[in-house]
Amino acid sequence: MPQYLARIYRPEQGVTQQRVAAPDRQAIAAQLGVPPQHVLDARELDAEAPARPGARRFPLQLFSQELSVLLDAGITLLEALSTLREKESSEPVRQALDAVLDAVRQGQPLSAALRQQPQTFDELVCAIVAANERSGQLATALAQHARYLAWVDKLRSQLIAACVYPAMLLLVGSGVILFLLLYVLPRFAGILEAGNAELPWASRALILFGQQAGAHPGLVLGGVAALVAAGVAAWRHPRLRERAQAALWTLPVLGPRLRVLALARLYRSLAMLLAAGVPGLSALRIARDVVAAPWRAAVGEAAEAVARGERLSEALEAQDLATPVARRMVRVGERSGELAQMLERAAAFHDEEVVRLTELLTRAVNPALMLIMGVLIGGIIVLMYLPIFQLVEQVQ
Repeated sequence: MPQYLARIYRPEQGVTQQRVAAPDRQAIAAQLGVPPQHVLDARELDAEAPARPGARRFPLQLFSQELSVLLDAGITLLEALSTLREKESSEPVRQALDAVLDAVRQGQPLSAALRQQPQTFDELVCAIVAANERSGQLATALAQHARYLAWVDKLRSQLIAACVYPAMLLLVGSGVILFLLLYVLPRFAGILEAGNAELPWASRALILFGQQAGAHPGLVLGGVAALVAAGVAAWRHPRLRERAQAALWTLPVLGPRLRVLALARLYRSLAMLLAAGVPGLSALRIARDVVAAPWRAAVGEAAEAVARGERLSEALEAQDLATPVARRMVRVGERSGELAQMLERAAAFHDEEVVRLTELLTRAVNPALMLIMGVLIGGIIVLMYLPIFQLVEQVQ
């Protein structure tokens, strides 16, 4: 039975996206238990062409920024989209813009045109556009969305930059260890065996391992390559990646900082949606797909609490989604009517965690990795040379 990715409207939840198995498109509404007119879009998953390796990602930040500039300059929406399409050289990006242009030419609003391509435009930008395209504030909202994506990219870049040195240290250290085991150790083993010396048990075990590794280097390198491939495959698997992320959050020093960074992204997403005019309940439901995977269930529970009539501050606090600073700022925002501004300030307050996390990696993780690699490489060298020291003592 074909699988469809359906975008449906439910009065209690708003617009949601759901996978469904149905014999044809006409049966999707019956399978989901909604009226046929509430099925906004349905795309057959099997019919979608898989993404080509190396295909360029759609530059969503650049799209929001450039479209905002063009609209702010007084250019009409259709002209602005045509301009963006003409200057683009990447074929996948041009195809996405062509689809948006065709829908707008048919009289559909921009938000509907974007929602027809969920693989390119997420619900966050669709909701922002839908809330502002009739109020004349679309250019301002798109500019704010571009700044949000720039902040996310900057955060990701800082974390990646902080991990580059530990990754290089692991790579170089692993290369040195493999060189010692596959090249140096087998040659030492031949010299020591010719001397008929009595070797310590640790040296014997290491030399035996070196002899086996030197005799079958392809097997050892294949095993290393298999471990790397298994790690990459596990990281690409959504469930395993979520479990790895949740495990990182349980670490004693690193975990709290990662959780605060994830909460800062939640606050900034909610602030942008609320400032764009999206209702609080809808903003929470949209932000659920934006936050880190370990927080999604909690954000969903907070949305249900708000739907039951609870205040946002109470819902966030009940699900452990509010830091002490954010809790007080959200309460002030609820009383003053400036909830979006207070959430933005809470996110800005927690941006300093990026600096603290980088310092932690620099001052704690890097020296720890250097110590571990030094002990491993030094231990191998000492165990290789220990029999030679014994031979020298016997000769003396």
